[in-house]
Amino acid sequence: MPAGAKDPRIVLGERVNALRVALGLSQEDFAGRVGLDRTYVSGIERGLRNPTLLVLLRLAQALEVPVTGLLEEPSPQQQGERPPAKR
Repeated sequence: MPAGAKDPRIVLGERVNALRVALGLSQEDFAGRVGLDRTYVSGIERGLRNPTLLVLLRLAQALEVPVTGLLEEPSPQQQGERPPAKR
């Protein structure tokens, strides 16, 4: 991993959390939808778990995004932040 790069598990966890919250799902409801234990989902969201490809596919399907969308860092608009003003 390049120096200064964010750990991909952290990026994944932040993205899963943001998408889950945007869908209005609790961890419990989301875990049930994906077929995982709530504590496992919590571990993913905190960057403590390294999910398998099959789990990533299930997460993406439940979050209604492509698998690649799980590893993209959200834009400021997706995070609810305002982009910098153009001058």
